[in-house]
Amino acid sequence: MANGLAVASTTTRAASPTAARVARLTPLVGLVPMIAYLAIFLVVPAAGVLEGAFTGAHGVSLAALKGATSGAFLHALVVSVELSATASVVAAVLGTAAAAAIVSLGSERLNRITASVAAVLANTGGVPLAFAFVATLGNFGVVTLALAHLGFDPYAHGFTLYSVTGLVIVYQYFLLPLMVLIMVPAIRGLRREWSEATWTLGGRPSHFWRHVAAPLLAPTVLAGLLVLFADAFAAYATAAALAGGVIPLIPLEIGNLIDGNVVANQANVGDALGLEMIVLVALVSVVYALAQRRQTRWAR
Repeated sequence: MANGLAVASTTTRAASPTAARVARLTPLVGLVPMIAYLAIFLVVPAAGVLEGAFTGAHGVSLAALKGATSGAFLHALVVSVELSATASVVAAVLGTAAAAAIVSLGSERLNRITASVAAVLANTGGVPLAFAFVATLGNFGVVTLALAHLGFDPYAHGFTLYSVTGLVIVYQYFLLPLMVLIMVPAIRGLRREWSEATWTLGGRPSHFWRHVAAPLLAPTVLAGLLVLFADAFAAYATAAALAGGVIPLIPLEIGNLIDGNVVANQANVGDALGLEMIVLVALVSVVYALAQRRQTRWAR
C-alpha cells in the first residue's frame, strides 16, 4: 500500500510541471489566428517590400532607394508630409475643441450618439466621399453655386477642390471625427476634484484649462495628432479620385508604379516608396507609444 502511494505521488509530481506548462500555453492558443493574420498580411508583405527596396538588376543595390528619394518622388514625399501635417493639425485643433464642448454638456446620451456617429464618419472615405465633395464644393457644387449666387465665387478667388487645400478640407471629414473619438474619453477622465481644487485656490476656469487640463491632455493630443498624420499620409482612394495626376503624393506614386507605369531601372522604386511609408509609420508609432505611456502615468 505504501509503495503504491509512493508511486502515485511520484507520478503526480512528474505530471505537475507538464500540467503547469500546458496551463500556461492554453491562453496563447487564442492568439494563433491573430499571429497568423499578422504574419500573412503584415510581416510577409513588409519583408517583400524590404527585399525589393534593396534589390537591383544585378543583386543588392541602393538604386531604388536613391530613385525614391530624388526628383519627382522626393517632391511627392514633401507634398505628402505637408498635406498630412496640415490636415492633422487642423483636425486635432477642431476635434479637441469639439470634444471639450461635447463633454462640457454632460449628456450621456449625447456622448453615445457622438461616439456612434464619429465612428462611422472616421471610417468613411474613398470614391463616395470624393463624389460627395465634388457635388458640394466642386466647380458646380451646391455650396459653390450658392456662394456664387451670393456674390462670392471661391473658384474666382483661387480656391479649387482639386488642390492640397481642397484635400485638407476633404480629409477633415474622417480625421476630425477620429480626433473626437480619441479626445472625448481623455477629457472625461479629468477628475472633478482637480477643477474644484483650482477654484478653491482662487483660480478661474481658464486657469484650470491652462495649468491643469492642458498638461494632462497634451500627451493624448500628441498621440491623436500622430494617428491623424499616419491616417492622412496613407489615404489613397480619396486622393486618387480627387487629385490623381494633379497632386504628387506617395500613395498615388506607388499606385502608378503598381499599375505598370515604370521606366527603365525603376522596377523596385515602388518597394522603396513603400519602405519610406513603413519607416515613417514606425516612427509615428514609437512616438505614439511614448505619448500614451506618459498619458497613462498622469492618469493614475
